[in-house]
Amino acid sequence: MSNLTRSNVTQGALKALGIFGGVQMITIICSILRTKLIAIWIGAVGVGLFGIFNSAIELLSVIFHLGIRDSAVRDIASSQQPNTNRLIIIVRRWALILGAIGLIAIVALSPLLSNFTFNNYNYTYAFIAIAFIIFLSSIQNGELAILQGTKQLSRLGNASVWGTVIGVIISIPMFYYWGIDSVIPALIVYSLATTIAVLSQRNIIAKPVPKIPLKETIDKGKSIISLGIFLTASMIVNNLVAYLFMTYLNNVGDTSIVGHFQAGFTLVNKYMGIIFTAIIMEYYPRLSQVSTSAKRTSIFVSHEMTIALWILVPVISIFIASSQLIIKILYSSEFIVILPFIVWAAIGTIFRAISWCMAYVILARGDGRIFLLTESLSAITCLTLNIVAYTYWGLNGLGVAYVVWYLIYMLIVGIIYRFRYNLSLGKGVLRLALLSTFVALISIVGYFVLGWYIPAAIGTIFIPIAIRRILRKK
Repeated sequence: MSNLTRSNVTQGALKALGIFGGVQMITIICSILRTKLIAIWIGAVGVGLFGIFNSAIELLSVIFHLGIRDSAVRDIASSQQPNTNRLIIIVRRWALILGAIGLIAIVALSPLLSNFTFNNYNYTYAFIAIAFIIFLSSIQNGELAILQGTKQLSRLGNASVWGTVIGVIISIPMFYYWGIDSVIPALIVYSLATTIAVLSQRNIIAKPVPKIPLKETIDKGKSIISLGIFLTASMIVNNLVAYLFMTYLNNVGDTSIVGHFQAGFTLVNKYMGIIFTAIIMEYYPRLSQVSTSAKRTSIFVSHEMTIALWILVPVISIFIASSQLIIKILYSSEFIVILPFIVWAAIGTIFRAISWCMAYVILARGDGRIFLLTESLSAITCLTLNIVAYTYWGLNGLGVAYVVWYLIYMLIVGIIYRFRYNLSLGKGVLRLALLSTFVALISIVGYFVLGWYIPAAIGTIFIPIAIRRILRKK
């Protein structure tokens, strides 16, 4: 990778981190605000209904969208003009088709879904409304995939932020004045707001617009959907494993244990995962562009890993130092019991960063079966480790289980990366991974033995070092 290319890649990664790190933070703040207002003005019943309907929307989206959000990015990013414009039209058509199929199917099944979920048919119309939301989110996914695939990161960020903010702002008076009756209307308004925001940033195809015959739409769509089916299957496996472990915890413990685990897992996996989500937005389409070249792929993956690890070195230490404060702000003092869990699990984010960078090579190459295999092995490993860890060490053991899970996942993906694709990592990546792990361990030991100021000092020391190292990549 030439110095100019390396500089462009680093700038792209930092730009994505800046844009989507901010987007994720705003989204989280809006989510927290919405949940708190629902709890205050509607109560536990409102929170419960929102949780049930949002879970239903997530599950039905996985089933009917067939992974088009991720699979289309690969095809668009790796295409060349004028093929890109043709692909954009095809993706939009398929997003519309999948949305329409979901709409019709869910409307037809709405009485059964209501009865299955609530043991009555009183919420049939609610599920009909959800069918409309699934239709809109399919259109959103198509447009978001196009923006990401064409690397229009600013527009993608604007669409995500404005849709979320406007949707929450409009929902707030609905919660206050309509109470429990606002649940479904608020979900519809939120979906409409996010859809309008996305469409306002959509990629405009210059005229003359290419005419795409139906056969080409079907043939090209098959390649996109075929990868999407494997992505869908992998998401179903992960959701099933999460459900099984929650059920296990509820049976051997109680609902409060489930709540504590969910809170800790969200802190480490979702909030710490902001870094990964932000970087992946730029990394995945660029990786798809170079995926046919083994040498360029190896260099690019190693470069991205280096940036991610240098960001994590100070972030993990600061996260450990402020973990108790974060718990009190986002939850309450009741959740302090999850402190050892999230502190130990923080180390797992190092292995998660390395494994994610390699796993996206599988997607970039369109190797759906292998991706499903790796995700299934990961899910089974996670479930097994969590059950064993909780059985012997309780909630604290789940933090160590998280670390071992991602360590094993990293090894699984690493074997595929090396022996299936004949790719290798740069020499400096291993040294940096060891340094990151060592710094995290010292931060944890210092935190439990001497107090929060030890990891805080370590994080502060490494901030300028990390910045200097990252900028050296430019």
